[in-house]
Amino acid sequence: MAMRALIVDDEADARDNLRLMLEEHCPEVTVVGMAASAEAARDLIATEDPDALFLDIKMPGEDGFSLLRSLPLPHIPVIFTTAYDEYALRAFKENALDYLEKPIDPEELERAVGKLARLLGDPGEMMRRGDSLQSLMSDPASPLSTRMAVPSRDGLVLLRHEDILYLEASDSYTVVHVKDGKRTISSKHIRVFETNLDPKKFFRVHKSYIINLEHLRSFSRSEGNMAVLDNGALVPVSRRRLPELLAMINTF
Repeated sequence: MAMRALIVDDEADARDNLRLMLEEHCPEVTVVGMAASAEAARDLIATEDPDALFLDIKMPGEDGFSLLRSLPLPHIPVIFTTAYDEYALRAFKENALDYLEKPIDPEELERAVGKLARLLGDPGEMMRRGDSLQSLMSDPASPLSTRMAVPSRDGLVLLRHEDILYLEASDSYTVVHVKDGKRTISSKHIRVFETNLDPKKFFRVHKSYIINLEHLRSFSRSEGNMAVLDNGALVPVSRRRLPELLAMINTF
């Protein structure tokens, strides 16, 4: 299932750059139009009926927030793009699906598109990234749905979600840290786990780390923007991911 998107940005270079990045890194997204203003975007939305918007925030005249508020409910899923990180928290308060800071990182773009695919219910997304056992474990009716299959060098290790503290990227491998202090090394990239884990429980706080929110004890700025887990482990939170994490904490 292809996803149809509009790019809204007042800078022509930014529009073209994002379109090329989507073509290269997210071929499942088809750019059906590009607009340089909120007014032009409304016309395109009416004619193209896109699945999502990649929306710049700071534009001359009417900004991205104003455009979003002017759209009829329910809103089209929006991935905000901006060079100004001070808008991040407001973006999530406006129910944005995601937020990309310019210059856009390809991995962050892939992560955002993965969230969009899950939201739109792309039936092929999970099959492209997991095998039949992982699909069974994601079925709420399955007795395995509370466990995660970790592909390892020797086969599969089944871990209960509640026992997982955090996941750590190590090159193309992923290290899964659990409550008893043991570690399991998976041959899968951390992006695969991010796509398959429940985003309400597991949150990617950094390009190299995913934490289990049920084990989040506190957040420390004094330690340099660190998530503090139940076992005392300090996990770094990137500047890109911090606003969304704080927004999630505020809704607990």
